[in-house]
Amino acid sequence: MDLGLTGKTAFITGGSSGIGLAIGRALQAEGAAVTVCGRDPERLKESGLPGVQADVTDPDALARAVDEAAERMGGLDLLVANAGGVHGGGLLDSTPEDWLRTYELNVLHAAHAIRTAVPHFERRGGGSALVVASITGWKPGPRSSYASAKAAEIHLAATLGQELGPRNIRVNALSPGSVMFEGGGWAWFRDNRPEQYEAFARDDFPWGRLVELDEVADVACFLLSARAGGINGANICVDGAQDHPSAGRFFP
Repeated sequence: MDLGLTGKTAFITGGSSGIGLAIGRALQAEGAAVTVCGRDPERLKESGLPGVQADVTDPDALARAVDEAAERMGGLDLLVANAGGVHGGGLLDSTPEDWLRTYELNVLHAAHAIRTAVPHFERRGGGSALVVASITGWKPGPRSSYASAKAAEIHLAATLGQELGPRNIRVNALSPGSVMFEGGGWAWFRDNRPEQYEAFARDDFPWGRLVELDEVADVACFLLSARAGGINGANICVDGAQDHPSAGRFFP
């Protein structure tokens, strides 16, 4: 299937490693020009993709990064809000500041990035944005601030799909499950707690393994492409029918 991504331009936050980098490489393989954004200049250099350094929790810095990427590439067609993470632990092990920082890193950065991209999209006749959320946004998972932020991202995509649709801009959410890749948290868990990892993969995934990076990236490319033109405001899950988002049940 030709996704029609040749000649398109894409900007990806959190694109220097993991899921963001995998999406960037997949888009590039489809013929798109890609610029990734990250905080660490060394990781940006190691990614092998054109990069812009910025802290996505700084709205002004993020806006400058989006604009700079669009200028470099001669416009902007696609945006992936992939940066995310969590500060603090569960409700009783976190502070109001932890919650604010978690929301800034996840929900607010996605909203700010898409807002900045809108004028660039409109100059190209429309665009497509993808918010990388998590199954933790709709299946109860550990760290309540992160879980609620991911739920907010899913609803943000649904709402922006309605709000920006008249401008010929689609916005969708992509919710990966537990994704295995070298250097990631699940690879560490596999190497350091092999028995628990094997039980997790066996008991929580019908096929006995975690989701892989290319499986997430392939779905991302499709959702961003015009071949998915009828999908807007949706949350697409890539979790292999994972039972719940954590290798340890934090609830009864």
